[in-house]
Amino acid sequence: MGFFDKFSSQFIDIIEWLDSSDNTISYRFERHKNEIKMGAKLTVRPGQVAVFVNEGKIADVFSPGMYELSTQNLPIISTLKGWKYGFNSPFKAEVYFFNTKVFTNFKWGTANPITIRDSELGPVRLRAFGNYSFRVNNPSKLLQELVSTDGLFQTDEISDHLRNMIMTSFASWVGEDQTPLFDLASHYRSLGEQVRQAIQRDFAQVGIELTQLLIENISLPPEVEKALDKRTSIGLLGNMQEYTQYQTAQAIEKSAQKPGTSNAGMELGMGMAIANQMMNGMQYQSSPQQQLPVTPPPPSQGKWYIYQNNQQLGPFSINQLSQQGLTPQTQVWKAGMNTWKAASEIPELTFLFPVAPPPPPSMEKQWYMYLNGERIGPLNQEQLSQQGLTRDTHVWTNGMEGWKKASEVTELASLLNSTPPPPPQLV
Repeated sequence: MGFFDKFSSQFIDIIEWLDSSDNTISYRFERHKNEIKMGAKLTVRPGQVAVFVNEGKIADVFSPGMYELSTQNLPIISTLKGWKYGFNSPFKAEVYFFNTKVFTNFKWGTANPITIRDSELGPVRLRAFGNYSFRVNNPSKLLQELVSTDGLFQTDEISDHLRNMIMTSFASWVGEDQTPLFDLASHYRSLGEQVRQAIQRDFAQVGIELTQLLIENISLPPEVEKALDKRTSIGLLGNMQEYTQYQTAQAIEKSAQKPGTSNAGMELGMGMAIANQMMNGMQYQSSPQQQLPVTPPPPSQGKWYIYQNNQQLGPFSINQLSQQGLTPQTQVWKAGMNTWKAASEIPELTFLFPVAPPPPPSMEKQWYMYLNGERIGPLNQEQLSQQGLTRDTHVWTNGMEGWKKASEVTELASLLNSTPPPPPQLV
């Protein structure tokens, strides 16, 4: 080997990038005056792509592998100037390495609430948050659009931009979607995939692929959540009138157990309140039309409204009525009806109420009696006598509109006649 051959071998380069960080997207390989020697070895490892830039233009893109750089391998860099020593001259080029692995666990969320119109709740404001993952799928596009001459391009330089793109597209998508708000939680995975596909075109414009978009939560304002919690609590308690009466009676009982702290005026007021509640309940049961709203709700095509626990609820589809605890006595209304009616009076709702088969002919009628403040039953007629049935005892059985005194029920006349009258008073 001659002197010049030995001297020329000193210019052989090894061009590679070993990344010890987990947040670097692009790195520019540093060389003095960007001179890369002829015959240099380029090593591109798995999960990397190398982009050559010559005189401000992208010359070539190298996938994982080892390459020897020469004019044959880089035909686009063809005009090379001779070096004054006579060796193969170096060429000036910049090498950008791109990390093509998947960058995970980046957060996204709504900076401000999104206002949408829900089919059940009407206009509501909601917030959403989750995380996303991305990777570089077009290094040349990313270099032109965002990296430019940045020698060290990291995830924090692009994460805000990607998050804003996600939020803009998510807000537009969720505003057009017709999924009821109460059903969104069961569709988080499918919704995230739909939004990801819708956003992908925007990401591709900067050379990025959105590999995953997860929705962790979609929430309502605190005041709306509290109102929904109250509505759920009312549904769990059932009859609010009976619950209020029970709570009031418990309070009176506790007050009576503390003689030194009793307040006659307060107890009287509470007793009157109970009486008023009982009267209101009886009036509502006898004439529910008086408690209904005077003005029907605004029409909603094909939607139903119901009136329960002194509240107007809706609109609901016909399939959602059963989920709201619809009974044959529930008052309902929809566009086209003149007034509220019981659900059992609406022919198109009759299929929601299963028809109970009539009792067998041989089945003995079951009776109930109200004795000493307690409801006792079911009982047959013989058991009624054993329980101390009198003419003034209130009884009830299937087919009766309400409780009646035993003396008013023809079927019980034989039982009452067999009971001897009370002894005469001694003078």
